[in-house]
Amino acid sequence: MNVSSIVVQTLPKYLDEVVESLKQCEACDYHLHDEKGRIIVTIEGSGVKEELEKLRVIEAIPHVASADMQMAYSEDELDEHIEVLENADLVPKMLNDENIDPNKIMYRGDLKRKNLEGFAEEFDKID
Repeated sequence: MNVSSIVVQTLPKYLDEVVESLKQCEACDYHLHDEKGRIIVTIEGSGVKEELEKLRVIEAIPHVASADMQMAYSEDELDEHIEVLENADLVPKMLNDENIDPNKIMYRGDLKRKNLEGFAEEFDKID
């Protein structure tokens, strides 16, 4: 299963009409909009082909100036990452060592941007 967010753009004078069309559209789920004509919807599909078909439906709605895919999520991709995380030793050995000098523990920033597969191994190499 794939889920993607779409930013739909319309002119402010058509905003209410386009929002209503998107709410009635079976191709997407409406979430929110702003007064400038930007609208956020999500689409789901069993694969990229189905998602692109739904994107074309959105683009064909009257007064839609653009509809661009912004973020995509693939269930298969997430499953692969979860498997890596479940099999990895994410807590470096040095953090479980009661005798370690706290001054030797180095903070390396945001873990969201780290390669978690090698994260613990990198710390374990530090003396």
